[in-house]
Amino acid sequence: MSQSETMVRVAGTQQTVTPSETAFHPGKPSPGELVPSRYALRIGDIDVMIISDGVLPLPTLMLGHNADSAVRATYLENQFLPPDAFDWPLNAVVVRSGNQTILLDAGLGLDPDLHLPRAGQLVKRLEDADIDLGSVTDVVLTHLHMDHIGGLLVDGVKERLRPDLKIHVAAAEVKFWEAPDFTHTNMPQGFPDALRATAKRFLSEYGNHLKTFDDEYEVAPGVVARRTGGHTPGHCVIRMESGGQALTFAGDAVFSVGFDQPDWFNGFEHDPEEAARVRIDLLRKLASTGELLVATHLPFPSVGRVAIAGEAFRWVPIYWDY
Repeated sequence: MSQSETMVRVAGTQQTVTPSETAFHPGKPSPGELVPSRYALRIGDIDVMIISDGVLPLPTLMLGHNADSAVRATYLENQFLPPDAFDWPLNAVVVRSGNQTILLDAGLGLDPDLHLPRAGQLVKRLEDADIDLGSVTDVVLTHLHMDHIGGLLVDGVKERLRPDLKIHVAAAEVKFWEAPDFTHTNMPQGFPDALRATAKRFLSEYGNHLKTFDDEYEVAPGVVARRTGGHTPGHCVIRMESGGQALTFAGDAVFSVGFDQPDWFNGFEHDPEEAARVRIDLLRKLASTGELLVATHLPFPSVGRVAIAGEAFRWVPIYWDY
């Protein structure tokens, strides 16, 4: 085993993870970055790069609006988080499998009306990583919230994409945004209107590129999108499997609080009870297999594993390989 390889034991078997041998290279920090915002690894024959889209400041109430306020405050204090608002990470993923280059979610883009200057960095950071937008053959969207599709609406982006680009999304998600229901969400003022407007614009501009699926679809060899529902009716996760290794990009099925408090409702969940069920089922499965997990709003680089901790779960981040 070379020095660049790390041997890990998962579910009774040994797997060799070789981040430094991936075809992707994180590159150097751009002038505006304190640290690199890209992290590359390999899942068997599949190359994966997690890219930070920046951070999104949101009220802490959004983490668990069904929780007792005192319990939530104690949790935040124990996590060394501010009591009122903090920065949620935003992550997207680029995957190369076979002759396909696949973007999993597209970041926030630019929405000046919401005043979020530290988010919407994906397009620039793809360029910093030497990933040409024109090389992307497929996009898979976990759902149509604006922080997952907005990057495709940035001025000039569509013209740089391939004319035969395929955008994969669950049919139930497209149907939902024809008349979205926000009655069970708990969002800051302005967000519902922005979400509606962004989804409407996206479906109008990219409708001809959409390739919808019902429950499960193999986008590329070893790259499978599966609808979970919950967060939104068509929310999906994407699992990459090759060479006895696997990684799941969970989108918004899991938030940072979801390990310790999996039954807390997130303010963006359109069906919070179903979202909690989806989250618990996913975390139980990942804990049993030891497979890697990445999610949109886990701290960058958002790569780790799940362990059982009594009635809840424990997040085990990987050690960076550099």
